[in-house]
Amino acid sequence: MIKRSEELKAIDQKIEKLTIQKNILKAQVNENLDRKKRTRRLIQKGALLEKYFDVEHLTPEETEEFLKIFAAYVVSHTPDKFKRDKKKGNYYD
Repeated sequence: MIKRSEELKAIDQKIEKLTIQKNILKAQVNENLDRKKRTRRLIQKGALLEKYFDVEHLTPEETEEFLKIFAAYVVSHTPDKFKRDKKKGNYYD
């Protein structure tokens, strides 16, 4: 009887350890997916920037300088539908 309870205790400890490992792996998978989504979004936005502003020939530093010229104007004249809802962290509907 004692041996059985020790076996059960050992199995419970293994289950707990595996559950922790499972949760860690799930978090890593989600982190990787989030990183891939962000990378894809950045590539798409960069492509749109090059398409509409004809800045392929500029270095990243020159592109930043170029964008700084227009940033204040764009931010102050952004239509509400494109503004971030600060409470929800997303855009207005």
